[in-house]
Amino acid sequence: MSMDEGTEAAAAPLTPAEMRRSAESIAEVQCRDGMIPWFGGGHCDPWNHVEAAMALATVGMFEEATKAYEWLVSSQLPDGSWFNYYLAGSGVKDPRIDTNVCAYMATGTWHQYLATGDIGFLEWMWKVLDRAMEFVLRYQRESGNITWSLDPDGRRGRYALLTGSCSIYHALGCAQMCASVLGYERPMWAAARRRLRTALSTPSRGFEPKDEFAMDWYYPVLSGALVGRRAGERLDSRWDRFVMEGRGVRCVSTSPWVTAAETAECAIALDISGRREQAGDLLAWSRDLRLPDGSYWTGLVYPERMPFPGGERTTYTAAAVILAVDAHIGRSRTSKLFGRRPQG
Repeated sequence: MSMDEGTEAAAAPLTPAEMRRSAESIAEVQCRDGMIPWFGGGHCDPWNHVEAAMALATVGMFEEATKAYEWLVSSQLPDGSWFNYYLAGSGVKDPRIDTNVCAYMATGTWHQYLATGDIGFLEWMWKVLDRAMEFVLRYQRESGNITWSLDPDGRRGRYALLTGSCSIYHALGCAQMCASVLGYERPMWAAARRRLRTALSTPSRGFEPKDEFAMDWYYPVLSGALVGRRAGERLDSRWDRFVMEGRGVRCVSTSPWVTAAETAECAIALDISGRREQAGDLLAWSRDLRLPDGSYWTGLVYPERMPFPGGERTTYTAAAVILAVDAHIGRSRTSKLFGRRPQG
């Protein structure tokens, strides 16, 4: 390693070796069938499962990442959806279906292709992706936003969620790029995405109020639904409400605890808005939640610095930090996941 490389590595939020160790902490929890629960013996939801798979691929652990997608493929329901929560070896914990959870596999699929350049992987995942997007868009409303859930008895949820719709907006962009690489035309995806962006451009309308949650603050920026001046204004508008200086981002504005996942995701929103110094600060602060084995406490309560929920170290938290550091460094193909999107 040259002196310049050594200096840059020292200044990075995590070194490559530290990123690898955090990914290994995820792999240590992965089940034999590929499922990645929140923690050993815990439940799994497909959204966080995919985020963990993306973290594995980011550091080159492609075998483990592919195994995670094998589990996802084997778990897809005939209508293209997935249940909300699964338990290792014992089936379904929560049979409700979340549209955002189902859409996120498109983000993971595109990320895996960026990481590997393996068009065979895209071909293998295509039918799964196509069915998932068809399922999700079945629940788009006239206003453009997307109903958040489907009950086990088939009843639709009463409202749309801003964070979930933002995540679906980004996932639709990833799905479009997968289709483009494979030579498929899906104009209905582009049209649905335009309608969704219109809804997201006025996030106070048509969404269930969740203003106390940090994700509703930064996700319109993270997803690319808000850009430029409007993105900056949104980040500024609630900075003091959600950011504990020197600590991180509060998950809930009314609680004195920060979470590494929200801190990392907010850093991504800052990075794609050109606020690299602020993003770097947040990632540096997230080190307080890092353990020697590379795993992360889900959250810390201040000023006591007590882990919350008690003793919980989650795979999705380590994954969020890995993805945010990758985006912040900006050198890999996967680092462009949140920056390169189709227009509209």
